[in-house]
Amino acid sequence: MGIGQDLRMQYRTGDLTTKLIFFNIAVFVLSIVLFYKFRAAAFDYPTWIALSSDPLTVATRPWTLLIYSFFHGGFFHLLFNLIILNFAGRLFLTFFNERQMLGLYLTSAIFAGLCYMGGYYLLGRESIIVGASGAIMAILMGAATYAPNMDIRLLLIGRIKLWHFAAAVILIDLLYILAENTGGHIAHLAGAFFGYIYVEQVKRGRDLGSWLASAFGWAAGLAPKTKKTPFRKVHRTTKAPAVKPSGKNVQQKRIDEILDKISKSGYDSLSAEEKEFLFRAGKE
Repeated sequence: MGIGQDLRMQYRTGDLTTKLIFFNIAVFVLSIVLFYKFRAAAFDYPTWIALSSDPLTVATRPWTLLIYSFFHGGFFHLLFNLIILNFAGRLFLTFFNERQMLGLYLTSAIFAGLCYMGGYYLLGRESIIVGASGAIMAILMGAATYAPNMDIRLLLIGRIKLWHFAAAVILIDLLYILAENTGGHIAHLAGAFFGYIYVEQVKRGRDLGSWLASAFGWAAGLAPKTKKTPFRKVHRTTKAPAVKPSGKNVQQKRIDEILDKISKSGYDSLSAEEKEFLFRAGKE
């Protein structure tokens, strides 16, 4: 199998995190061809792609409120975002389905863009912004909101709680918001805030981004596969059907029991074996 075929296979069989990583890389390669100025060693994005801080400009180019989040200002900008996306996305999909993740990714990008515009308007500044940082921060904060005490392991640091990591990232944005890349830090904080709100609303049975996930998933070929989550209505029959459960049904029953336990007692109430089982099931 050639490299091209292997990449296509990974895209088709990968989860939404993998698809978003591939999509961002593909857009970055295309942007090098179209918008990179080699003499200046920098990208020169037009205002019909980059999000402007000027409301009048955005009013004539409303699509930039979303597409700006798929372009990046440089290789390391892209690399850092994809590292965090790979980490946060897989955590998020442990507890939520792909449709919810895609909805959060897209709606948080729009919300972060609006906050960037509002912040720069109040500061009296004009600029443009590109990057998926706001949307990725929303994914990270969404996972941290649902399972704040989940143990994660970081290189050179060791085991810490997920909320510790999320809080450290937010603190960095707060400390540097007026020092450099002010617009980027505003978008990061806005995305984190929206990630918290989104998950709290999903807990109440309201998915704020379902309509956008359906539309974008169909248009870009990212239609997510459905996956059961704790946020659903369960109908019980008085008599169980006389069917021998398959291995897949037994596994799903085990997942449902663990998720119900989380809903009642929190993530910390799980045993080490239950946490490991849920993590492995989320990766399948």
